[in-house]
Amino acid sequence: MQFYDIFKYLHILLAIVAVGFNISYAIWLQRAARQPENLDFTLRGIKTLDDYFANPAYILLLLTGLAMVFTTSIPLTTFWISAALVLWVVMLILGIGFYTPTLRNQIKTLKAQGADSVEYKRLNQRGMILGIILAVIVILIIALMVFKPIPFAA
Repeated sequence: MQFYDIFKYLHILLAIVAVGFNISYAIWLQRAARQPENLDFTLRGIKTLDDYFANPAYILLLLTGLAMVFTTSIPLTTFWISAALVLWVVMLILGIGFYTPTLRNQIKTLKAQGADSVEYKRLNQRGMILGIILAVIVILIIALMVFKPIPFAA
């Protein structure tokens, strides 16, 4: 077995963990919307999954992806790799810079003001919009990794 194969296996496994947990957030939030008494538990659960599983998996995805590149002769400037790296940075900035603080504030606001407060509803809306944007970015990265497009190829 080659190092590339080990890195590729880990990369795919980490993608399953990161994306799988992220997708589950929408399901958990939908269920909690129907049972508001479970909203605090749900938000705290999502925060745990995000902080201790999904986000670390995304960091390790970068490392295993770079390890695969460095064990092959494919340059980082290859379109699908460089485009994915740019999207990954955007995802990181949006996720850690905006989604995580929004989720943290949702939990605090829920406890202090309740789910019916204007502030909680604003944060919930912001979290949904950020979640959708992040999901689109992740889907684009996956498409780049799977299809490996070369723009303007003859």
